[in-house]
Parts: sequence; structure tokens; C-alpha cells
Amino acid sequence: MMIKKATVQTALLSSIIGAVICWIPSSIAVPVTTQALGHNSTAEYIDAPFMPYANPDAPTGGTLSLDARGTFNSANKWMTTGVAMVGTDYLYDTLMTGSLNEAFTMYPQLATKVTYDPDDASWIVYHLNSKAHFWDGSPVTSTDVKATYDAILTKGPMYIRSYLSDIKEVQIIDEHQVKFVFNNADNKEILLTVGQFPIFKKSSVDTDFESISLTPLIGSGPYKLGRVDAGRSVSYVRDPNYWGRDIMVNRGRYNFDRIKFVYYQSDEIAFEGFKSGQYRFRPENKASNWATGYNFPAVKAGVIKKESITSQNPVPMQGLIMNLRRPLFQDIRVRQALSLAYDFEWMNKTLFHNQYERLQSFYHGSELAATGAPSDLEKQVLAPLLDALDPIHRRGALEDWQVETSDGKGFNRQALLKARQLLLNAGFYYDDMKLYQPNGMPAQIEILMTGETMGRVLLPYIRNLERLGFDATLRQVDGPQYFERTRSYDYDMTVDVFAQSLSPGAEQAAFWGSAAADEPGNHNTIGIKNAAIDSVVESLIAAKSRDEIILYTQVLDRLLRAGHYLVPLYGKSETNVAYWDQYRHATLPTNAVGIDYWWVDGENEQRVNKYLGQ
Repeated sequence: MMIKKATVQTALLSSIIGAVICWIPSSIAVPVTTQALGHNSTAEYIDAPFMPYANPDAPTGGTLSLDARGTFNSANKWMTTGVAMVGTDYLYDTLMTGSLNEAFTMYPQLATKVTYDPDDASWIVYHLNSKAHFWDGSPVTSTDVKATYDAILTKGPMYIRSYLSDIKEVQIIDEHQVKFVFNNADNKEILLTVGQFPIFKKSSVDTDFESISLTPLIGSGPYKLGRVDAGRSVSYVRDPNYWGRDIMVNRGRYNFDRIKFVYYQSDEIAFEGFKSGQYRFRPENKASNWATGYNFPAVKAGVIKKESITSQNPVPMQGLIMNLRRPLFQDIRVRQALSLAYDFEWMNKTLFHNQYERLQSFYHGSELAATGAPSDLEKQVLAPLLDALDPIHRRGALEDWQVETSDGKGFNRQALLKARQLLLNAGFYYDDMKLYQPNGMPAQIEILMTGETMGRVLLPYIRNLERLGFDATLRQVDGPQYFERTRSYDYDMTVDVFAQSLSPGAEQAAFWGSAAADEPGNHNTIGIKNAAIDSVVESLIAAKSRDEIILYTQVLDRLLRAGHYLVPLYGKSETNVAYWDQYRHATLPTNAVGIDYWWVDGENEQRVNKYLGQ
């Protein structure tokens, strides 16, 4: 009876407590402190000793060598001028670092934990690791964090300022606690976003942030800058005193003693450099090379490996963009016609050995891609937006989208006839076999490019434009001129690549948002200004669940495709890599190659060196 009575009393007490808890308004929820953050997801590895794709017993040593394009004149990629050397991220730690197996989950690096209110996303506190120190031995403090963000927000690239525009203030609580205060509580993603950026020493920020120099800002990362051969190569040397070697996300990571990037002016020359061992790890982006190019002696001798690595990430959208700041591209029918002129099937067969897929989505190959006709939920999101769209845009957003295909014979006759009629419907006309705009001006298009890789892809496209009557030219410029012209949106068409993660958010405003279209250096290279797209991006940023992220991304995908803002080119769901047989890896992550977790097999490195006569 005593036990039963106690049980009844316990039940009654629980009922009373439950009623009180239900009565308490959610606005006074107690802040929580945690070691990991997931955006609309649970951190799977919060109690893990190391990441599942890491080998905590991996040997250290050896050199990772890769290639790069163009040239450089700066060690700081966070300023608005200069051309930064590749690889500078190895010099710096971030407050948190992302999981390569999860959509958007962050684990501690410079920070040990965070404090935030689950019901109020207007602030977050990052707690710094008291053991963290810069290369010069000085501690990493809240003052350094604030100085870094203040500089980036006022002097950094415009697309980064846009990405971080929700930050209202960075407050120093004490030496190891820094509070980010945001303009509102609508963007929960920003809680994680602020943990992604490198932290510099304040004194370095104050004196050198805007200097075009080959001396980097002082950092706390796993590598220091090694030898720099101006314009030709840059090396990073592992810091033996790196403070963060044993942090969970760093166990089995940063195993190379040296990381070297060798610069080349063209991919053809770079491939020859790989063959001769000038660098030894190569992501292979050229289909003809992958299909037929790896038949040289080192491959036959078994000292080079080829590997295709799958990923659940969206395939980056590579497209020939149309600059909407130019009057020529304002009419959606013109943009449709320009898309029809691209004959992927013929190019895939004759140039790419049928190795590529035509990109049907801005999030191709992932769960974020819109497929088939819109679902009922998608229609509900689209319904209030449709009246503001051009009729062609509206119709395309509601259709089962498919990029038009050709017979692959190289004539593309039906598509070009359809394109010609679209141009005539848009008011274009022909005179003496030449095409003119409705205003009487010649229909001229200059396609801007740098390097030589895309030339063979663009020249057949230009021939089709000429068949339509366009005066089309290909303008090839050097790297610095290309960067400056693209920063200032000085082009008619050019190739751009829009890489996406599995958790799209605030960066979508930089890609497609109306405000970004007027900001030089931002990522809205197309110049899209569309109220419906702005609305969906806002909803995506404010998403409260994974299901909402997927829903709003799929709606965004439909609006972008139906706007015919670019000519979708090609891609593939796998990453092809070739490497000299000295590199090893554990189980690869699901969303990346994860090169930072690879290591060198010392015995095989000696074998490779012997083969190369080194």
C-alpha cells in the first residue's frame, strides 16, 4: 500500500508540474549550452572520439602537391582587391568546423561550446578554447574574434558582407566569451554561419588587412606559409606546435608535412606537369583525359591510381550565364532561344566520351532538386507568387521540367528553328541575313572567358548562335583582367559555376537576390531581380525544419530553371581523381573528397620518388 500511495502522489506531482510547464510561455525558454550545432538536424558525432572518415592513427609526413590556375599577388583572400594565392585556409582556424557527412552540422575548433536560446535566434555566445594560440604563441581571445568580424563586415568582399548582413554587433563578454547579436531572430542558420570564418590576430587585422602582400595575416591554423615562388607555386608547412592537433574534428586530419600548389596557365600544361610528377594529386575535370589520357608509362607501371568518388552533394551548376544588366537579355524568349542553341548531346558524344550528364537542376543529383510536376506543397508556396511572373516563367514553374534534347547529330535543326521563332516573337528581325534587335541595333554577343579549357565547348555554341544570325564572338583574357571584369559585371555572357551544399540558406540571397545584383563583387553574376525568387529565398533562410529546407529549395529550383537565366552545361555526380600511388585514405565522407584526412604512405612515396628519379 505504501508503494501504491507513493506512486499516486508521484503521478499527481508530475501532473501539476506538467501543467505548470505547459503554461510557461516559450519566449522564456532557458538558453542551452552545447558542444555542437546542427541546422534543423541533430549532431550525430557529438560524443565521437573522431570523425568517422578519419584515421586517428594515420602517419604524418610527406607532401601533398596539387595544381592551380593563373597567378596570384596576395596572401589575403578576404579583401576586395588583389588575386589571392590558393590554400590560405590552411593558415587559420575557425570557431567551428563542419561535418563532411552531415548537411549542416558544426563541431568545435577554436570554440569549445556555444550558448544560445532555441526559441530566440537573435544571439549566440561562442566560448573560446583557452588553449588556443596564434603562431607567435599569443592566445586567441574574444578581442581577436571581434576585430576579425568587424574587418570582414566593413572591408571584406561584398558577397561575404551580404552573407553576414544579419550580424548587428559582436560583443566581448570576457577574454574567452564572444557574443554575436543579430538584427532579428528570423535566420537560425546564422547561428552556425558565424562559426565558419577564419580568425586573425587583432594586431594583424589592424595593420595589414587591406594590404596586397604575400605576407599573410597572423593565424592559429595547422600550417604556416612556407616557400612562395611568386606566380608559380606556394607551399604551406605543418606547424609542429599547432595547438589544436588533438581536438576531436582534427584527430587524423592535417597529416601532410607540406602542402604545395603548383600554378599553370592552362589545363593542358598542368596535365603534362602531373604526368612528370611536378604535382601528384589531380582532380580530373576533363572527360577526354579520364577516358583516354591515362595511358602513359606511369599508369602502366602502376604508380598512378584513378578513383571515382561519389558524393551526396548537389552537382555544381555550371552554366553559360546571361547578364541581365544588358538590355539584350531582358526578354525571357531571347534567353530561351539562347538555351536552345546549345547542343549538349552532340558535345557529350564527340567531345566528352558520353561521360557527362546534362544538368537538369540547380541542385542536380540531390534530394533538393525539383523533379516531376510540383507537389501540392510546392503549389501552395508558388500560388501567391505566380501573378508576378512573366507568363512563360509562370508556365515553366508549374511544368515537369526537362531540358530540351537533340538527336546528337550536330545539326540541332529543330531546336534552332524553335529558337529562331522565339526571337521573331520577341521582335527581332532579319535584314540581309543578319539579326537585329527590336531597337534596330545588331544582335551582338561577346562571351568572356579565361584560360583555354572552355574554348572547345564554347566555339560550337558560337557557331550555332551565328546560324541564328547573332554576331557572336569569344573574348579570351588573362586571369587578372577576367577577375576585374567579372567583379564589375562587364560581360554579355560568361561561364559561372554555382556550387551548393545540402543545406542552402543565406548564400542563396548572394546568388539570386535582387539586392546582390547591384553590389559589385557579389555572386549574383546573372543580375537576377525577381520578387518571387526573393520571397522564396527569405522563406528558405527562415526554414524551421529539414522538410522546409527541401520544400523551399525545390520551389527555388523551379523558379530559377523556368527563368532561363543561364544555359545549363554539364556535370557528373562523381569526382574523378588521379594520384601518384603514395596517398591513402580511410572510409571517405559522403559529401566530399575529404583530402585533409588523407595521408602519405612513406614506403610508397619512396617507390614513387625512385620511379621519378628523385
